[in-house]
Amino acid sequence: MTPTLTDVAKRANVALSTASRAFSDPNRLGPQTLRKVLTVAQELGYEPPVARTAEPTADAGTATVAVVVPDIANPVFGAFVKAAQGAGWRRGQTVVLADTDFDPDHEREVLAHLREQADGLIVCSPRLDGEEVLDICGRTPAVLVNRETPGADCVLADATQGMRQAVEYLAALGHRHIGYVQGMQRSWSNAQRVELIRAESERAGLELTLLGWQSETVAGGTAAAAGVLASGASAVIAHNDLVALGVVSGARALGVSVPEELSVIGVDDIPFAEVSQPSLTSIAVPMVRAGALALELLGKVIGGERQTPRTLRLPTQLIVRGSTGAARTRPDGHGAVAGRAKAERSGS
Repeated sequence: MTPTLTDVAKRANVALSTASRAFSDPNRLGPQTLRKVLTVAQELGYEPPVARTAEPTADAGTATVAVVVPDIANPVFGAFVKAAQGAGWRRGQTVVLADTDFDPDHEREVLAHLREQADGLIVCSPRLDGEEVLDICGRTPAVLVNRETPGADCVLADATQGMRQAVEYLAALGHRHIGYVQGMQRSWSNAQRVELIRAESERAGLELTLLGWQSETVAGGTAAAAGVLASGASAVIAHNDLVALGVVSGARALGVSVPEELSVIGVDDIPFAEVSQPSLTSIAVPMVRAGALALELLGKVIGGERQTPRTLRLPTQLIVRGSTGAARTRPDGHGAVAGRAKAERSGS
């Protein structure tokens, strides 16, 4: 049975008139009440039966949109910002950029400042919890990218397909023990990828070693390389391409060749992946598409088109290159390191 506005009001425990204002005149509701109604509408699958026009937050054609990213030096975020700026330019909007350097405290300060300066916010891969991000944004419309939160418009790179392809590919190459180098502890994407690789490794009958949290940089991957080798894994998937490139560099410094002795897969498919030596097998993430979609969703809210919040999931795809190969036994020196580490973990 198709949910009605009355169903939304009852579930949200608000008056029918309040539920109606969430779609027809959201500026009359407090941020928390508005989010509660929109969250329930999203959960029930309610859609307004006819298009309703709320008072625009600003002139959508001349609005200022702030894009917040954790690290503009990472090419994947650079591609996202470039796409968002291109979409904004075509709409006549001004797009400004803020980099939080992976710092949650700095992210709070940036969001608190920008909500007063911008007509809308796009927050990409926030380090803060989604609820806190929305609380800080208050009445300023916001779209979250790579962070799923009920009651908000979200654009997600869904790693499910790409991670399944990566694990199946490694299994087909004969690998029986794989590792995963995690990103930072506050990364929502990292938590999702951990759950996915656990499920896919179990389904494929592979042993999985989770390596500790690392900075999402080449340096983080280099630091993780020794742990990868000590684990005994013959293949590793890294949180992103920068970490994967660091693992390749670190393994090489320790005398291990890629892919002859260790297969490496990254995530993001940044431009450097194709030209690295060896070229990097990677799970391609559609961040360019995400940038354009985020601007589109935000533009509708800024222009007064209040809809039930949507979560858009964009598929990922494994791109096979030279950093992966058939499983082989490493030379005795590296095997001994792995054996000692395994013995220590088992308590023998």
